[in-house]
Amino acid sequence: MEYSSLAGHPFFIVYLALFGIVFLRAQATYWLGRLLGAGLYRTRLGARIEPRLERSRAIIDRYGPPAVTASFFTIGLQTAVNATAGATRMRFIRYLIAMLAGCAAWAAIYSLGGIAILTAWWRAFTYSPPLAIALLLVLAAALAWWLQRRRVGEASQPGS
Repeated sequence: MEYSSLAGHPFFIVYLALFGIVFLRAQATYWLGRLLGAGLYRTRLGARIEPRLERSRAIIDRYGPPAVTASFFTIGLQTAVNATAGATRMRFIRYLIAMLAGCAAWAAIYSLGGIAILTAWWRAFTYSPPLAIALLLVLAAALAWWLQRRRVGEASQPGS
């Protein structure tokens, strides 16, 4: 079965294009933040607050990767988080791994129409929070039921 996405293009083409777009954007933001951070370290203010900057860098280097990945699930925070990761000189390998996971999630959300779904759910939530939460619970239960049925079906097939 062939799945199609935007304007009838194959899903994997749309997914890879969106992944490439968000990857390049996140990298550009990180490296721009890195340049701006390097400039701060060279100023008198940077010299004065260097011990605090180093503590901040250590904290972000340690706890920042989950924030980087989570920022891709938000609207409006990706740029700030990626720039901060660069400005505080988060180790690149830690940033890259977290960013790749975030890029994969972001591309999936956008290529599968996730933003339209989230927008519709938010509108329902602002209209009636209990109804929207009930809808979410019903959908979660339906998904759990479907996954269970699928698992049982796969286990009963010969050669499993």
